[in-house]
Amino acid sequence: MVQTLDYLKETPSQTAGPYVHIGLAPGDAGFDIYRQELGRDIAGPDAGGERITVRGCVLDGTEAPVKDVLIEVWQANAAGIYPGHGEVEPGFRGWGRVIPDFDTGEWSFDTIKPGPVVGRNGSPMAPHINLWLVARGINVGLNTRLYFADEVDANATDPVLNLIEQDTRRHSLIADKNPHGYRFDIRLQGNNETVFFDV
Repeated sequence: MVQTLDYLKETPSQTAGPYVHIGLAPGDAGFDIYRQELGRDIAGPDAGGERITVRGCVLDGTEAPVKDVLIEVWQANAAGIYPGHGEVEPGFRGWGRVIPDFDTGEWSFDTIKPGPVVGRNGSPMAPHINLWLVARGINVGLNTRLYFADEVDANATDPVLNLIEQDTRRHSLIADKNPHGYRFDIRLQGNNETVFFDV
């Protein structure tokens, strides 16, 4: 016989607090406690494919940069293979951790452009990078994806992009190409709010 404890209450949810940088990226907060910061090297020196830089800001509902956010990056290699799901180049982690510049609020990372990935039921997914955000004021981490504007044909058949309204929301997942790489701003609220996924 199982006895229930009616007096136990659910633990209240909590945000990441005001110490995201100290706890998750201490080197950027001025604390030299690790030989190597966790998650800095996404692709490694031996990864094949096109080397790219991705830049952006996380913006609140007033279009102000959120400077205390942590972004985790997860991606496949140029052949569309995630580490642990097949053979990848030595040193390719496919995972990284990024925080914004404390003054400007802009974040950036260097990596390789991922290739198309085989999705559920063998259907191809357009090249993309998965992003997970946590910050003060966010109770549950936010999941989104970054797709590439110059992958028009692949984007047109991507099963995830095709679940999103084309005219109103899909553009929020597309990174624009420019002479310096790709630009991807993430909007937490407002009319142009980025699409977030419940995963």
